[in-house]
Amino acid sequence: MRPGPKPKGKVICVWSPEFAYALGLIATDGCLSGDGRHLELTSKDIQQLHNFMRCLGIQNKIGKKISGYSGKPSLRVQFGDVLFYQFLLSIGFSPAKSKILGKIDIPQKYFFDFLRGAFDGDGTFYSYYDPRWKSSFMFYTVFISASIAHIEWMRSTLFTLLEVKGHVTHAHMKSIYQLKYAKKESLKILKRMYYKNSVVCLSRKRLKVEKALSIIGLQL
Repeated sequence: MRPGPKPKGKVICVWSPEFAYALGLIATDGCLSGDGRHLELTSKDIQQLHNFMRCLGIQNKIGKKISGYSGKPSLRVQFGDVLFYQFLLSIGFSPAKSKILGKIDIPQKYFFDFLRGAFDGDGTFYSYYDPRWKSSFMFYTVFISASIAHIEWMRSTLFTLLEVKGHVTHAHMKSIYQLKYAKKESLKILKRMYYKNSVVCLSRKRLKVEKALSIIGLQL
């Protein structure tokens, strides 16, 4: 019996800033099906999905999905690619990953592109004037995950690369962990994530960061 044709992948698995960014999105808003083939990315922001497809070099129809948890509609891109799926498994991803995700084997050169994807997927940035001190403007960069192992891997990697410590909080009612960086540490991370104007990102989040920093005369 002749062997069947080898599967062809839609995604070219070659490291680049765009490829690493897309993996950051998968680590947060993505899902690997249990069939060993299909993947999907869900988002309420259509720009997120267009960025995702552009970074992976694929073209797919954007569909709709109703969340089983909240019942709210969202948008999604779903496609099958055995080779890309196997690649993701080889670097640390898994089906039903939300609570068991750990280290992702990302080349150090592309870690901050991956981190920017994770930030766009399930991170947040907020700022405020601290009422305890006059003219004290505070801001935080936050990364969120249901997996403490994944949070600790990000924290350890950021300490190795930037010597920033951050701190981890746990929302018990929601079973999620938040890795938070304030002001000076936050700025170090933001400057590395947005290391040039042309990096792919969710524009509304970048604009939110830029507006907050401009209040105190800072910029990315």
